[in-house]
Amino acid sequence: MAGTINKVILIGNLGDEVKMHYFDGGDSIGRFPLATSETYVSKQTGEKITNTDWHNVVVKNKLAEICEKYLVKGDKVYVEGKLKNRQWEQDGIKRYATEIHATELTMLSNKKNTDNNSNPQKNSQPSTVINVSHIDENDDLPF
Repeated sequence: MAGTINKVILIGNLGDEVKMHYFDGGDSIGRFPLATSETYVSKQTGEKITNTDWHNVVVKNKLAEICEKYLVKGDKVYVEGKLKNRQWEQDGIKRYATEIHATELTMLSNKKNTDNNSNPQKNSQPSTVINVSHIDENDDLPF
């Protein structure tokens, strides 16, 4: 096979609020940590062990603005994108980071809506899934 592919799919929980940076030309970038976990039982001790991995997610422009508006720490999201490595120098030391540049994001749970809802019966229902992929930069919000 002559071609290559760079694709990442994650389902996890936001570890912090979306941090935004706005540029002069109207572009914007949002960044947030995403936690994914796996749980297993140790064969030696019988103890339940959970390993959590943290991923740096980057969203741009309209997708970033939607994430900033609707996502809060703890929300569960589905993220599709590609891996990007970047390096920079800080205080004479080379630094490296691996990021997931999101091209598609689906909100699987939304704490902003469920926290404001005092009816416990409604909280047990599945959240509305909002897919914000492939947004045309000239369009308004997709919903």
